[in-house]
Amino acid sequence: MTKKIELITDAEWEIMRVVWTKNETTSTEVIEILEEKMAWKPSTVKTLLTRLVTKGYLETRKEGKQFIYYAVVSEQKAIKSAGNELLDKICDRKVGGMLVEMIERKPLSLSDIEALEALLKEKKQTAPEIVPCNCIPGQCRC
Repeated sequence: MTKKIELITDAEWEIMRVVWTKNETTSTEVIEILEEKMAWKPSTVKTLLTRLVTKGYLETRKEGKQFIYYAVVSEQKAIKSAGNELLDKICDRKVGGMLVEMIERKPLSLSDIEALEALLKEKKQTAPEIVPCNCIPGQCRC
C-alpha cells in the first residue's frame, strides 16, 4: 500500500506550483514570482517553504549561502492525492454530480475530452443503475 501524502494548504499549493514549474528554486525566486499575486512578506514564504520540507513535499540543498528547494512529491501525485481526499469525503452517489460540475467549470482540451469519453464508454459497460451509498447511517439522505 502506498503511503498517503499529507495534504497541503492553499498557500502551500501556491509555493509548490512555483517549485514544480521551476524544478529548483530559491526563496528569493518564489518571493519575486508570487509578489504581486500574494503580497506575502519574505518571512511568510520562508515559513511556507519550511513547512513543505517538514511535510515531505520539498527537500533542500545548500549552494553557497542559498538554499535550493526542489520537489520530491510530483505535481501529478499531489493532484491525485487531493482529488482522492475530496472523493473520500463525499457520498459515492454524489460523485457523478460533483464531476459534472467540475467539468462544467473548467476548460478542457480536445485530448482531455477524448480521454474522458473513452473512460466513460468503458465504465458504462459495468455501471450500476444506481450507485450504492457508502455513508454510515446519519451521514447522508440518500
